[in-house]
Amino acid sequence: MAAAAAAEAAVQWLSVCITFSISLIIIIGSSSLVAVASGNSEGDALYALRRSLSDPDNVLQSWDPTLVNPCTWFHITCNQDNRVTRLDLGNSNLSGRLVPELGKLEHLQYLELYKNNIQGTIPVELGNLKSLISLDLYNNNISGKIPPSLAKLKSLVFLRLNDNRLTGQIPRELVGISSLKVVDVSSNDLCGTIPTSGPFEHIPLNKYVSSFCNLLLASLL
Repeated sequence: MAAAAAAEAAVQWLSVCITFSISLIIIIGSSSLVAVASGNSEGDALYALRRSLSDPDNVLQSWDPTLVNPCTWFHITCNQDNRVTRLDLGNSNLSGRLVPELGKLEHLQYLELYKNNIQGTIPVELGNLKSLISLDLYNNNISGKIPPSLAKLKSLVFLRLNDNRLTGQIPRELVGISSLKVVDVSSNDLCGTIPTSGPFEHIPLNKYVSSFCNLLLASLL
């Protein structure tokens, strides 16, 4: 009788151990899937950009969407958690359009796409890049208005949109970015009022003058 009871207890203990092991495997597996999904979401966003661009020099050749994350791609920098922090594609002979999916790169700090031939408009979704420090889109062929959503970039230090075909006025919301130190929107077709407070306070008026429109100087305090 005692032997039978001991055997039954051993079976129950083994059953508990097996159940615990399976549960642990499921938890670990789920965590891995979350990490893979997170990495792939950034890869998907960047690959959407690649599909929208013409790349005659094959600078994006390493951008393989089948990889777990894009941290091994050329021109991409990631942090220790394998989250994308830099996109460096300045002066790369690219043409095409920016894509709204870029707004999903929530850890991105540097978006460097200057001196290409990018057309179209600036996606409003770039305002979701809460970690962005530098937005460099100068010397392209970008048109449309400067999105007021860029005012949500509270970590932004450098905003360089000069030498494009931007129209409309400088969004007054941008004066609320206290971290902003360098702003250049010269050589565009901007109209309307010019901010004179915040980061715009010490920028010469002639940096914004357009031959297509009379600019009105107005304090936005």
